[in-house]
Amino acid sequence: MAVTSDAPTEPEDATEATEATEPDAGPEPPLGPTDEEREERLFRRFAHQWALVREERREERRAEAPVFATGPSNFRRAEVPFGLDLAAGWAWRLLIIAAATYLLMRLLGFFAVVTIPIAVALLISALAAPFVRALTRVGVPRGLSALLVVITGFAIVGALLTFAGQQVASGANDLADSTVQGLQEIRNWLRDGPLNASDSQINDYIKNAQDMIRDRSQNGEVLSQVTEVGAALGHVVAGFFIAVFATYFFLADGDRIWSWMVRIAPRAARERVDSSGKVAWISLVQFVRATVLVALVDAAGIALGAAILNVPFVLAIGVLVFLGAFVPMIGASIAGSVAILVALVDQGPLTALLMLAVVIGVQQLEGHILQPFLLGRWVSLHPLGVILAIAGGVLVAGIAGALVAVPLAAAANAVVLHLAEMAEPPAPEGTDGPEEPLVA
Repeated sequence: MAVTSDAPTEPEDATEATEATEPDAGPEPPLGPTDEEREERLFRRFAHQWALVREERREERRAEAPVFATGPSNFRRAEVPFGLDLAAGWAWRLLIIAAATYLLMRLLGFFAVVTIPIAVALLISALAAPFVRALTRVGVPRGLSALLVVITGFAIVGALLTFAGQQVASGANDLADSTVQGLQEIRNWLRDGPLNASDSQINDYIKNAQDMIRDRSQNGEVLSQVTEVGAALGHVVAGFFIAVFATYFFLADGDRIWSWMVRIAPRAARERVDSSGKVAWISLVQFVRATVLVALVDAAGIALGAAILNVPFVLAIGVLVFLGAFVPMIGASIAGSVAILVALVDQGPLTALLMLAVVIGVQQLEGHILQPFLLGRWVSLHPLGVILAIAGGVLVAGIAGALVAVPLAAAANAVVLHLAEMAEPPAPEGTDGPEEPLVA
């Protein structure tokens, strides 16, 4: 008996039919890795090996490196004798102060065309300030008072210089004749005196001097000197106008200028800066007043002696001595030597000796009576300080520097003493400080 099944029978070629009905999937992928994957694996393996090599080399270097012992640092002071430590501390501080002073002087000398007229304007303002205050009390505005005082002062100085110049110009011919006569007397003395020089030797000396002057003129030295004189004259003119305008503004707006300068200082130091400036100004005023009195006495004494001895150019000598006396200790002596030379040329050796005695007498009066009584009482400045100030002024700005160096040194000395008095001493141990301030 045959068994039948309800399941459908599949044809033998079912596989072929299925394959025929499925779509084409394309070529089969390769079974092994691609070239890019092999290169990437090779690069990673190489990098890993190189990192291992570098780490091994680092470990070898660490093993071979020396090992240093560490410990606490020593921040104690150097174990040197106290005297050496003290000397070193003083030495570097003095070097810094000297360097700063040198640079300041060089800076002032470089700007001497401006700094010297400003200093001269301060001196003139210190002398003219009382006159401005007197006019202000009367009711004249301060600006107009300053202008009137400046114009009047410069007019007086210009009139004195004009009269002295006219006197020199009127007697120049007579002085030239006396100079020629004096040179002839010197030549006779060289020939008939103890030197017993012959005329040929004297002529050789004169010829050598003339040749030297001619050579210098041919080499251009005279032209360069004339150029330097012209430049110096230009600086003098510029400095004159700076001094005039600065004097006016110091007298008219001095309070506001000083207030502006005080406000520049730090707030904690403004009180001391203000008090120091006032002390310096008082010292400057006293110095200028004392110097003017000394200069008047010197000029009057030497001019009176020249008038008694009948020496020419009395007024010119007096003006020169008055201006020279503003340089303490040496100014009046140098100006008085001009009077001695004029007496020698005009009157002869005897009158020159008498004029020398007059100059020495006036200098003794100044040095032993006027200077100690006036400058020593009003301005406490030691003579050594005066000499050093004059030397520093000459190095910085020549004669003009010597003119303003001493009053500025006197003002600086007053400021230093004032600040030293204001400085409070340290409080003793165990106390909170002094019970009462030393300076009110």
